Amino acid sequence: MLDTYGWSEPLQRLFHDHAARGLIPGRVTVQQRGHYGLVIATGEVAGELSGRFHFEAEAGGYPVAGDWVACTPPVEKGPVMIQALLPRATSFVRREPNGGRAQVVAANIDLALLVASLNADLNARRIERYLATAWESGAQPVVVLTKLDTCADPEPLIEEIRAVAYGVEVHAVSAVTGEGIAGLSALLAPGKTAVLLGSSGVGKSTLVNALAGQELMETQEIREDDARGRHTTTHRELVLLPSGGLMLDTPGMRELGLWNADAGLATAFGDLEGEVEALAAQCKFRDCKHVAEPGCAVRAALESGELDAERWEAYGKLQRELAHLDRKENPAAASQARKVWIQRQKDMRQRTKHRETDD
Repeated sequence: MLDTYGWSEPLQRLFHDHAARGLIPGRVTVQQRGHYGLVIATGEVAGELSGRFHFEAEAGGYPVAGDWVACTPPVEKGPVMIQALLPRATSFVRREPNGGRAQVVAANIDLALLVASLNADLNARRIERYLATAWESGAQPVVVLTKLDTCADPEPLIEEIRAVAYGVEVHAVSAVTGEGIAGLSALLAPGKTAVLLGSSGVGKSTLVNALAGQELMETQEIREDDARGRHTTTHRELVLLPSGGLMLDTPGMRELGLWNADAGLATAFGDLEGEVEALAAQCKFRDCKHVAEPGCAVRAALESGELDAERWEAYGKLQRELAHLDRKENPAAASQARKVWIQRQKDMRQRTKHRETDD
């Protein structure tokens, strides 16, 4: 049973000390309001956190769907007690909408399926944000565009997303007609874990049902007025597919705040960074910030359309978001940012003074 859910020799080695304490391994398949569903060697069981683990766990240290844990052996009645969390190979982390803390959405995933619908709510900027977080997680991102059957002319929309999905496969699928489902299913090899991530109403649960060939998840129609949906999935659940792959369905996210995603952001915008680096070599000033400096080759490329202005602005916006988060979390970074701001103000005043003198 554990092998089916991805147990491996490296995990067995990590578990050595826990086994010496008489604990057994399990994988979290369901996470809902402090209660857990686990798969252990003998089958499915309910689990709860031990008092000590609950007290000692740090932020982000509680088990989530996809995690491997060490727990007590099952007894005739009652849940097994989760005593420890095994190190995560990968983790998809976002900033909580309220409070700004880190929230682990899924753990130990191999593929991050970033789902968007081919309707009026399709947004390339949102896809870029998801890609940055997915690359940072350590998983391989794949963009999945659903509801292909409802779109009269999908090709321009698909090409728009391909243009921002640097180094990433883009699959357009229809759970109704089955178009594209076989190609997506081929990615879900036995023992591999994929997570579905996206907004409400994009068809994640319907996609799980199509891949499983049966109704495993409850589904719900989207609103006609704004092409968005309400939450159908209310908890995270890991499902075993006929292919032998594992699919983790998650509730729709109204907001995806970045969290320590500098490397992921650089990877997601690797194509843009390469273009900007080549252009920057042609700038008049070596320390050009590409804002308003004279002789800036980057600004010239943006104005001529050679460089995608919307993608450039989106990249800058996400960089500023990460910098703001870093200043909040890191007093030293905040101090440095203040020094830079003060110096810029001094430089501006000095330039203004020189202009007035020249006049």
